[in-house]
Amino acid sequence: MAKVEWSAGIDSVSGALAKPSKSGQHSCTKMLLGTHRTAPTQSNKCNRLFLRKPVKYNIPQTEDAINARLRFAAVAAMIKARKQDLTKLTTDQAAFLAQKDSPNGKTTMKAYYWLICGNEYDEAHNG
Repeated sequence: MAKVEWSAGIDSVSGALAKPSKSGQHSCTKMLLGTHRTAPTQSNKCNRLFLRKPVKYNIPQTEDAINARLRFAAVAAMIKARKQDLTKLTTDQAAFLAQKDSPNGKTTMKAYYWLICGNEYDEAHNG
């Protein structure tokens, strides 16, 4: 992944810049892909450039990597459930606004949910 700055007048590019050929002598499996992040973020660097190619994972996964994936999936599910729970919505919004302007405060509601649900998960699973 590379951070990209386009030429003057071009703000963003989204999509394939070069596609692999499926036939012929010079067929390759790599694809050049430009993306523009539209989701709320705390970074102003939103253009990315990827060189995609087929990847095969032949190495055994470490226990830390497996635990990180399990934590991500569990916290994402907790966030989805919490966002739909109308009994917590008002208090979550008030707590978010109260911490938003603090020095280490989260500036998006999504980041705030990741913080509080991640902390709940860690407390439940790590003591």
